[in-house]
Amino acid sequence: MSTAVEDRDSRRLAWCVAHVLRHAPDHIALDLLGRLDRPTRKYLCRDEWLPASAVTLLLRHGTEADRHFIARNPRVVGRPLPGLPGPARYARRETPPELLPVLRAELGRDPAQAPLTGGELIGLLRRHGIRRPRVALDVLCLPYVLDPAELAAEHARQSLPAGAVEALLLVAELPGETVRALLATPAARGARSRHRPAVRAVRMGRLTQEELVACVAPARDTLLLGHLPPGPGLRWTLPEQAGMRTAVTRALTPLGDDPRLWSELLRHAPAFEGSLPDLVAAVAAGGPPGPRGAAAPAAPAAPDEALVRAVRHLAPTAAEPVTGGVERELALASLAVPMETVQEDVRWVRDCLDRSLLTGADVVRHKLPACWALDEDHWLGDVDHPDRHDRPEAVLAARAEADRLFALALGEDPEAWWRVARTLPDFAGTLPHLLLRVTDGDSVSTRP
Repeated sequence: MSTAVEDRDSRRLAWCVAHVLRHAPDHIALDLLGRLDRPTRKYLCRDEWLPASAVTLLLRHGTEADRHFIARNPRVVGRPLPGLPGPARYARRETPPELLPVLRAELGRDPAQAPLTGGELIGLLRRHGIRRPRVALDVLCLPYVLDPAELAAEHARQSLPAGAVEALLLVAELPGETVRALLATPAARGARSRHRPAVRAVRMGRLTQEELVACVAPARDTLLLGHLPPGPGLRWTLPEQAGMRTAVTRALTPLGDDPRLWSELLRHAPAFEGSLPDLVAAVAAGGPPGPRGAAAPAAPAAPDEALVRAVRHLAPTAAEPVTGGVERELALASLAVPMETVQEDVRWVRDCLDRSLLTGADVVRHKLPACWALDEDHWLGDVDHPDRHDRPEAVLAARAEADRLFALALGEDPEAWWRVARTLPDFAGTLPHLLLRVTDGDSVSTRP
């Protein structure tokens, strides 16, 4: 039986690990999850705002207890976890009677007489999955026999529509390699809903966002997923958008801050048919794009406005000249001196953000303690829903700055990441101060 102090320590460590997982690569996240004891893992799965990739890793590599607690976590939103709506929800669907005559005419036989063959199913999905997945889901309610290898080969020959791919992700039990193959759509051009299968794959727990970046093709689509503006329909939630930007930025790391390499990326991205890591590797090596891109026209197509905007948001920017004078200095100093109440502190930070005296990056660098700086609820106020904030730009800027600080200080050292996670609950200084103490190997004080 754990004591109240041990219980509190486990809960606080789980809270801090959840924040560190937002910024850790997948292999580091797995290492951190493996180091947690049972009470801390329970609180992590049950109580914290878990990032989408951490949920996927826990479901894939965790225990039955992990899945039990995640399935009952009201803060895990939009995931088809055990006990929550998912493939079982669509298994209860029935093909509408009015669609059966259409399918009978297209097949030349009654679809109820025998299960659909792989070729018949793929042909129906091509015709009925063009706009949205609803009709494709109605087709998939019929009995069918589908070979994943045949599906991947047909998709490579001629890409399935986005609605058909999304329907397959929702209801078909496909192996991981087939899911990755379905997200590579080099021949699909101009579809307005091409982002939907990628968003659905992450939300279904089929792929982490780092895995998504590695498999989505063409590279242009991956860059657009890194900066997907808000709009109607299925889109990234705010935490998912931050996680996707983190994954795409990590893939762009070899370009550094060399403007020549970034201009080459923008020049080749419209016509390159491979994945973003392949394009980045080719550009960083100084050579032409790989074999898949070699078939592109000699004069690359001009990038469209959406691609230019996405690359501009992902590229490193020069430090802007400091403005605000004394007021900005006071605002930065106030981050180190919490107000008497949390509500007053939140009002002050929000007011400084609205007056452009502070940015989200400033809060991450200067607010203390570090665990509060990493939790937007402590400086933007609590929200009634984990997928939104009324200051999204401040949240994205804060997450991007924290990504940069963690990557710069900790790199690929899992021991350093674990030491930061262990120290974070009781550390009273800022995040840069904590990272400096950990990487220098000094004793980490609990005083700033």
